[in-house]
Amino acid sequence: MLGGAPDLEIVAEGGDGAEAEELADLHHPDVVLMDIRMNTVDGLTATERLRARPQPPEVVVLTTFHADEQVLRALRAGAAGFVLKDTPPAQIVEAVRRVAAGDPVLSPRVTRQLIGHVTGRGAAPGESERRRTARARLAELGQREREVALAVGRGRSNAEIAAALYMSLPTVKTHVSRILARLALNNRVQIALLVHDAGLADADGDVG
Repeated sequence: MLGGAPDLEIVAEGGDGAEAEELADLHHPDVVLMDIRMNTVDGLTATERLRARPQPPEVVVLTTFHADEQVLRALRAGAAGFVLKDTPPAQIVEAVRRVAAGDPVLSPRVTRQLIGHVTGRGAAPGESERRRTARARLAELGQREREVALAVGRGRSNAEIAAALYMSLPTVKTHVSRILARLALNNRVQIALLVHDAGLADADGDVG
C-alpha cells in the first residue's frame, strides 16, 4: 500500500512496539504508522516512548475507533492523529503525507467529535485534579493565547479563529505555535485535550 507511493520510502517494518523502538533507533523515520494491539509492547506504550525522545518521529495510530480511551491515550502521548483500519489505502497514504508535512490527521470537526465523545461520559477518578492542573497550565498563557487555545479546544479551524477573534491567519498560526512551545505540547490536538481537561471547551470567558 505505501510502497506504491513514489514520494514515500518504507525504511522498516516491525512486529511489535519493542521492535518499533529498535527500528526507530536504526532508521530514524519521519513517520511511524502504529497499530495499537501488538504483542510484547503495545502500540500505545511504544507511541509514548517514541514521542518522549528528543527528536521524535510523528506517529499515526491505526485504530478501530471503538477503543476511544486508547485513542485518547495515544493523542495525549503526542500521536499526530489516527486512521481507521478500514480506511481506503489512498487515504492512509495521504495521512502519512500530511503528518510528515506537520499537519495532524484530525480535522477540527473530527477533533471535536472524538474528544467530546470520550470526555462527555461523566466524571472519572482524578478528574478534579486533572482539571486543576489543566487550568493552571492554561493560566500561563497570555490573554490572546488563551483565547486562541479555547477556540482550538472548541474545534475551530485557524480561519474560523481568525474571523472570530479579528486576527489575521498568520497571527493565529503564530499564537498556536507559541502555545505549543510554552506548554510543551506536540500539536493542536493536545491543545484541544488540555482545554477539555480544564472543562472549558464549551465555556466562555477567561481562564483562571
